[in-house]
Amino acid sequence: MKQALKPLTLLFLLLAGSASAQSGAPSGPVKVGVIMPFSGVYAQIGEEGWKGMTLYLDSIGNRVAGRTIQLLREDEEADAGVALRKANKLISLDRVELLAGVVLTPSAYALAPVVEKARVPLVVFNALGNDLTRSRKNPYVFRASGSGWQFSHPFGKYVAQKVSKNVFLLAADYAFGRDSVADFKAAYTGAGGKVVGEVYTPLGSPDFSPYLARIAAARPEAVYAFLSGSDAVLFMKQFVQFGLQKSVKLAVSGEMVDEKLLNSVDQGVVGTISVSAWVQDLTNEQNRLFMGAYQKKYNEVPGVFALRGWDTARVIVEALRKTKGRTDNKAALLAALRTVHFPSPHGTFRFDPGTQNVVHNIYVRQVVNGPRGLVNKTVVSLGSFADPGK
Repeated sequence: MKQALKPLTLLFLLLAGSASAQSGAPSGPVKVGVIMPFSGVYAQIGEEGWKGMTLYLDSIGNRVAGRTIQLLREDEEADAGVALRKANKLISLDRVELLAGVVLTPSAYALAPVVEKARVPLVVFNALGNDLTRSRKNPYVFRASGSGWQFSHPFGKYVAQKVSKNVFLLAADYAFGRDSVADFKAAYTGAGGKVVGEVYTPLGSPDFSPYLARIAAARPEAVYAFLSGSDAVLFMKQFVQFGLQKSVKLAVSGEMVDEKLLNSVDQGVVGTISVSAWVQDLTNEQNRLFMGAYQKKYNEVPGVFALRGWDTARVIVEALRKTKGRTDNKAALLAALRTVHFPSPHGTFRFDPGTQNVVHNIYVRQVVNGPRGLVNKTVVSLGSFADPGK
């Protein structure tokens, strides 16, 4: 009897060992929760980000390391409280393995401690507030978009040296809007510029005429502004309606003259300069691939938010390639994310390992007439910038 049991026992042990080995291997889709605004003032930004993410995933067959990638989409609604509720739902009920997206800086600030506690990495697609990768940084937050300082600081110096020594400042009244102005102002005044006025506007402003009247009264040579989404469109339209473009130069954040917004305004914005980490006319191979794929699928040109979505998706894919599709070993997943390195449409993509914030080439652009309407063209590269991290 004992002899008869030996083969069965051996078979059982072999099967048990095989099952044990397989239980540790990745199986099923990688679940990624995506939180972006798909309604309200920033709805277009969310939709563009979604287009960029899905476009990149389509280009690789939506698979990495033998696993499909399943995106679970939730509406941020441009509300930090809503974003927090949606993140908790995705983590607790949907059991996502990573989170991505987030447009508003207050939303990113709210989510940072939550993802650290849950041990679910967050790849930030937009939210540029400096503190996210400074005083509020944690090992589970990676930012693919950059910090406000990386844009506003070099641009402030450039505007003082090349555009005007006399400027009026305007921005949306929330954390990043104030960060943007503070960073620009420090560099601008440090380079000899004078600020003649400063104002902050509520999100979803129905009318910018009171602020434009203040700009007209201050008689600046130039305006530096940060607004986004429908706020940016309305401001630019009313700026032209007031006739201010005849006497005041516009030197603004790249979001204000994004290609997806430009043709909602008119020829009065031609000549506007802006700062961005990406320009449509960059000649690298990845930019040609991105531009071609977007135009083929949507029959229109992309803007910077689609580019950020593309990069965000690729960050996740490249990290999963490094871990062979595994997400259970958190230390290995975080290390893989931290060391992601790939050619992006805006240049080489890499994180600064100290801040987990992308290192960016920064460009000055100018609005011109193109074959398909208004577009931005490269004026000059200001160089490569990493956030100082403090």
